Amino acid sequence: MKWFYAVFFSLFFSIMQAQMQPPAKYFSDPLDIPLVLAGTFGELRSNHFHSGLDIKTQHREGLEVKAAAAGSISRIKIQHYGYGKALYVQHPNGYTTVYGHLQRLAPKIESYLKKQQYANETYEIELYPEVGELKVDQGEVIAYSGNTGGSGGPHLHFEIRDGKQRPMNPELFGMEFRDTRAPIIHGVYAYPLDENSHVNNSSERQQLRLIPQRDGSYTTEEIDACGKIGFGVSTVDQKDGAPNHNGVYKIQAKMNGDNVFELNFDRFSFSETRHLNQLIDYEYYTNNNRRIQKLFIDNNNPLSMYGTVVSEGKLEIKDSLNYNYTIKVSDFAGNESLIRIPIQGDYSDQIRQAENKETEYFAEANKAFSAEANGIDVYIPKGSLYEDTYLDISFKGDTIHLHKEDTPLHRNMTIGFDVSHLSPEEKEKFFIARLGKWGKPSYSTTHKKANRFTTGTRTFGDYTLVADIEPPSIKPLNFYDGQWISNNNTLKVKIADDLSGIKSYRATVNGKFILMEYEYKDATLTHNFDDDVVTETENNLKIVVTDNVGNSTTYEGKFFRKE
Repeated sequence: MKWFYAVFFSLFFSIMQAQMQPPAKYFSDPLDIPLVLAGTFGELRSNHFHSGLDIKTQHREGLEVKAAAAGSISRIKIQHYGYGKALYVQHPNGYTTVYGHLQRLAPKIESYLKKQQYANETYEIELYPEVGELKVDQGEVIAYSGNTGGSGGPHLHFEIRDGKQRPMNPELFGMEFRDTRAPIIHGVYAYPLDENSHVNNSSERQQLRLIPQRDGSYTTEEIDACGKIGFGVSTVDQKDGAPNHNGVYKIQAKMNGDNVFELNFDRFSFSETRHLNQLIDYEYYTNNNRRIQKLFIDNNNPLSMYGTVVSEGKLEIKDSLNYNYTIKVSDFAGNESLIRIPIQGDYSDQIRQAENKETEYFAEANKAFSAEANGIDVYIPKGSLYEDTYLDISFKGDTIHLHKEDTPLHRNMTIGFDVSHLSPEEKEKFFIARLGKWGKPSYSTTHKKANRFTTGTRTFGDYTLVADIEPPSIKPLNFYDGQWISNNNTLKVKIADDLSGIKSYRATVNGKFILMEYEYKDATLTHNFDDDVVTETENNLKIVVTDNVGNSTTYEGKFFRKE
């Protein structure tokens, strides 16, 4: 028994030690083409940090994707959105590699997948093969690159995760990409951080004018400030050979030569990724579509990517003193952009105060909040807001105006509607919708119970009740009723729903289930005849598509086929 524990702990600590220092060159490149990036690790995305590298595939699909190291397929996840078709490989050293947006899987893995999809009669599925059931060697073809899921174009999403399933920067493991460009600085901003602080006679955020220097660095005009202030920078990076605006690797700041702030994109956990909305100026991003990374830490911000930070990165500027604040932005290759900000401490009692609109609805971040009127109620759980906020809420008929989209929510709030005034037939067709900028309704997942509808959402805005009485549409694309299609490799139809959206679909041939892949980007369903489930000459096709309130459309047709 002692021998067992000795071996166990020796193996455990060797794995932990290995993961403290990422093993260089343990992983090989997953594609046999010159690697060019469309997205970097830690890149700022909507409500999350990018958890891997997006590798360009030369505008093509179907490139061989190879296992970066020997291991075993530990997870197969197939979904309409997100990573689309994705593979997870567990390696003996404790790391996991992830391959996303795949077109299809290698034959032995595809066969394993299809067997389970047909057994469960579903396209979307998540599988966890037994350890060693699907072994792979380093360099073995495990899939082919594609554009499935939430991909904006053909590429391979590639991740390396540690033993706790935390994404790590693959460049730490020796993956190399040509990069000779310094990060691009879009803007620098100064923030007064309390009611007694000001910058250039204002208590509001101030954009500073960047002055390019001959050595490639920047300075700003001297600012007058007093009290507690902080800074933010809007910055992106570009690798060689690609126009994409990627994330930077490191941001450091000094005050009079002393380190006061550091942010590194080496590793993070999925549990903290939505806290990106505390790193950025969310209000500015929502209204201007540009992310400012704050070089100070707000209250209750748990992000783990910070390095050396003094006084939360917040600076105390005193009257009549001079300061020199510098920001250094770096990419992984070591290219740097430097910004120097001269500060003159200058107290002023002539300050332009920010407008602070008080309302009857005051929500504290560390307490639950609720409001109700007109048969509509809203509940915001404790910890959903990042800071105490006066909420702008109004009720009109079956609509609630629920504050502003530029205030982030970390957890779902619940919006409820009393629907006792609706008939049973109407209740079937109504749903809760969020109204867009031009008043266009979009479906918000609606839970129906007796006389009450509820929805959970992390987006403020206008919500109302909407009825959907129109069924989805189904249109054949590469065949027509009664056609011989022996030369077709696929069976393809277009489906659409103009209001509540597609909830489910099911297809059969001669009464037997056939697998159809839904691609939401072009609203198509595709069956591949390579599945070998369509074996007869005369075939009766039936497709049923249902929307989110239960309206359904059935297509029935006949096609003929000979192998």
